[in-house]
Amino acid sequence: MTEPAIQVEHLSKAYTLGVRDRGYTTLREALTSTLAAPVRRLASLARGGLDGGSQPFLALDDVSFEIAPGESVGIIGRNGAGKSTILKMLSRITEPSSGTIAIRGRVASLLEVGTGFHPELTGRENVYLNGSLLGMRRAEIARKFDEIVAFSEVEAFLDTPVKRYSSGMYVRLAFAVAAHLEPEILIVDEVLAVGDAAFQQKCLGKMQDVGRGGRTVLFVSHNMAAITRLCPRTLLLRHGRLAFDGPALEGVHAYLADGVAPGGLEWELASVARRLDAYGERARVRALTLEPLDGRRSFRVGEPLRLRVTFDARAALPSAGIGIGIDDLYGNRLATFNSHERGVVTAVDRDASATIALAVPCPSLHAGRYSLSCAVTDGGQLLDFVPQAASFEIEPIDLETGQHVEPSPGAGPMALPCVWTVA
Repeated sequence: MTEPAIQVEHLSKAYTLGVRDRGYTTLREALTSTLAAPVRRLASLARGGLDGGSQPFLALDDVSFEIAPGESVGIIGRNGAGKSTILKMLSRITEPSSGTIAIRGRVASLLEVGTGFHPELTGRENVYLNGSLLGMRRAEIARKFDEIVAFSEVEAFLDTPVKRYSSGMYVRLAFAVAAHLEPEILIVDEVLAVGDAAFQQKCLGKMQDVGRGGRTVLFVSHNMAAITRLCPRTLLLRHGRLAFDGPALEGVHAYLADGVAPGGLEWELASVARRLDAYGERARVRALTLEPLDGRRSFRVGEPLRLRVTFDARAALPSAGIGIGIDDLYGNRLATFNSHERGVVTAVDRDASATIALAVPCPSLHAGRYSLSCAVTDGGQLLDFVPQAASFEIEPIDLETGQHVEPSPGAGPMALPCVWTVA
């Protein structure tokens, strides 16, 4: 039998919170740290032997799986579940605390903007540098060079230092290099979200081509539509553990079900990790609450959607508003609601809180599960964003008649109002 392209056994990664990495970069720093060690030890003893409040944190906990050559696998999970940690270990950026990893084949990784690029070098020079880091010979890179440039669409800036590139240009060129230099294993993180929609589709198409060519693809994304399109199989991580390994659609169901809180339809979101550090600095979503009729835990077909978003202001906000997005099971956006577009905003003082409610009288949604994303804005500027913050269920029961109304297979998520006539 063919050996797995990736074999992970009992993989764990522990970090110590509150302790800064003391890696030495100069002789002076090493000597200074050595001289200061007795002082730090005395301070620790004065605190009763404690290390300043540090505590262990398991980013990954006993994860095992195998991926066959030519297989495309999606890794999904909430923010902080351990997705990026496992990709960094597979890419040999981070060492595991315990467990083993066996990789058979040349790996190309695209984990964050600018990975493997030198900011002072031009785009042209970085293509050759990055290709060399991936183990390619110069002749091999030169043979693929024109294809890489054409795909990246940055030809006009090819002789410009990449430190002057926008994040989107960085990603275009980095992905083009990683995908075109024919690695046996391609690892791609959520970094593609930086690009525009057209380029994202182009990248997904290229990854499909890579998969069809017999190479292995490992893809992390919060976009369930992209996951189900590209990956027949998914790995669902939950709090650092492998919670599901199987067909993509079942994994997506389990992922969305993670958003359902037992005992109610209220989600505490203040502590949820944000994708970008800037989110939540001036305003932060604290809670999202759904309000079905009669206190039920799900809505019925035709029932108005009612929800409330509570947020905390960390700076004075003269015109704060809320954005809500409704997505289907695959992460496709069905509807977006922005309070500021309807003139519904509120002034919020610093360190104060506010709540804005949304009611959708006729949601026109078929029975099924849907997810909600929410954002805080001020004057149209995005201050906080929590994608797929919660999920809710619409039962296949008509609100008015109480009768079963299961839609026909393939009918889609929407039931739009219409009038039929015989012409």
